[in-house]
Amino acid sequence: MSLFHYIPWNVDPEIFSIGPLSIRWYGLLFALGFVIGQRILTKIYVAEGRTEGDVDVITLYMIIGTVVGARLGHVLFYDPVYYLSNPIEILQIWEGGLASHGATIGILLALWLFSRRYKFDYMWVLDRIVIVVALGGALIRLGNLMNSEIFGHPTDLPWGFIFYRSNEFSHVPRHPTQLYESLSVFLLFVVLYWLWKKYKSALPRGLLFGLFVTFLFTFRFLIEFLKENQEAFEDQLALNMGQILSIPLILIGLIILFRVWRHPAPAAPGGRLSDSKA
Repeated sequence: MSLFHYIPWNVDPEIFSIGPLSIRWYGLLFALGFVIGQRILTKIYVAEGRTEGDVDVITLYMIIGTVVGARLGHVLFYDPVYYLSNPIEILQIWEGGLASHGATIGILLALWLFSRRYKFDYMWVLDRIVIVVALGGALIRLGNLMNSEIFGHPTDLPWGFIFYRSNEFSHVPRHPTQLYESLSVFLLFVVLYWLWKKYKSALPRGLLFGLFVTFLFTFRFLIEFLKENQEAFEDQLALNMGQILSIPLILIGLIILFRVWRHPAPAAPGGRLSDSKA
């Protein structure tokens, strides 16, 4: 096969190591999502009369919600029998195993707790946070590409990748589904940020969150048809776990967009942290 018919991919997932400490592309891109996201969210909050302190606190909630939710999502959705038999391995996040649907649930719960404690309008918070979540999701999928994981079925398209570091699947070009998802979510980030920049506080309550959930998980549902299943049990299902988990989130997004269309109204953010109980 000619080199012009596929893209060889043999990137080392490790950037460098110092003794037992290893710096990997996935971890770097994961962290960059929070660092860059915090800067963008600060710009958004300050432009709408909030404070940098608000962003510092919500970032802490986001980090905890993302990591805990993503890990527990992988444990419960993809391999509960194994992890319940080996519970100490649930804590071994460095071994891999994070689920984006679990991260979504974790973020929603963490932001609900944040909004409740500090008296923010929950939907106002969600409408702003999904902008940076989209950017973070794009970077995480690039991290999956650097790890040569979560790739697609064989393809004869000229942009097919041969993932040499995945021993089982290193002989044929495959859909780079990590790139498909990364690019689509980055485009979603651009659209959401443009809408916010143009309309800011005049945005109908729930519009950005509804758009984010609907389009993100609709594309996730469709792209799963091109992916290799992550776990063997999925081979016996009509739809894989990623698709099954995407369906209720798509419905939630459509319901929110329908309500926005029927009753459009801007949302006030709520009280400042300094106005809330410590």
